[in-house]
Amino acid sequence: MPLIRNAALNVPALRRLYDSRNALQRERDVLVDDRARLQHSIEELSARLADSENRPPQSPFFHYNTSFDPIELMHRHAAPGLTPKPGYLTNFLGVRIDPKFFPEILMDRAGQVEGIPIPANWHADVAEWGVALRAIELAQQSFTMIELGCGWGCWMNNTGVAARRAGLDVHVIGVEGDEGHIGFARESLEVNGFQPEQVSLHRGIAAAQSGLALFPRQERAGVKWGLEPIFGATEEQRAKAVESGDYDELPMVSLSELVNPHPRIDLLHIDIQGGEADLIAGCLSILREKIAYILIGTHSRQIEGQLFDTLLQDGWHLEMERPAIVGILNGSPSISVDGVQGWRNLRLLPLS
Repeated sequence: MPLIRNAALNVPALRRLYDSRNALQRERDVLVDDRARLQHSIEELSARLADSENRPPQSPFFHYNTSFDPIELMHRHAAPGLTPKPGYLTNFLGVRIDPKFFPEILMDRAGQVEGIPIPANWHADVAEWGVALRAIELAQQSFTMIELGCGWGCWMNNTGVAARRAGLDVHVIGVEGDEGHIGFARESLEVNGFQPEQVSLHRGIAAAQSGLALFPRQERAGVKWGLEPIFGATEEQRAKAVESGDYDELPMVSLSELVNPHPRIDLLHIDIQGGEADLIAGCLSILREKIAYILIGTHSRQIEGQLFDTLLQDGWHLEMERPAIVGILNGSPSISVDGVQGWRNLRLLPLS
């Protein structure tokens, strides 16, 4: 009897022990589930972090607006079977570039073949390549282009080589103020297979009207590529500037002078260090009549707005643009990369 009494007396205690054990098991199961979920979250976060470290950051050169596919054009115009050329960098179109043109950038790249520059390479991005190739696509039978501020003949060579491969008769025209750079242009065009009758080079300053301007001298060509002309100096000021040895006095080459000998210009490339809006505004008549496509390198957001106003009001059709890339310096926008605009003349190239 005492044993039974003691057992009966322990039943509530045993139930409490069982209840406590069950509660602890449930808490353990919850903790196990929470740990599994936490481990999964850690693994997922680690995978995302590794992926983000391996993926290159989104380039600002992908931030363009367009009505056609520029990357498809770049792939379609890429030259097949390119082989290295000793002493030259060969780009994706097959254009050979002497590293001495940009010694700080290209001197260790002689003998290389460059891939398709998506989104950009050392001198141009998808937007500029796309607009240039778009003009070739719209040309018929022949391709005549003008490059204002041609430097080493960059877009004369690139568009000329691509148009030639497309089976078009080619004529390229360039204007440049730097004596050494226009020598580079002459040399590069010869290296890339252009005959003398296919090339017109003018040493001077591209402008809406004829006249005289000052252009800075540099001791070594290929060091500075953003030199800006000085317009509106008096005869006395020009004489003093030339006497100093820091400037050359050069003719201002009007757009009409360049265009008039030709029935049509398939591409006008403008990169004149901030004078693009004034040039466009001063040449609308001849632009309407003879220029089928314009590629403009823009040097400020203000200039971009001026170009929008001028060309849209004149009936031009914007096909591609990438805004100038700016930073902020002392509370003002500071240009770091030129913008790009591509304009189609609907009078010469109506939409189908």
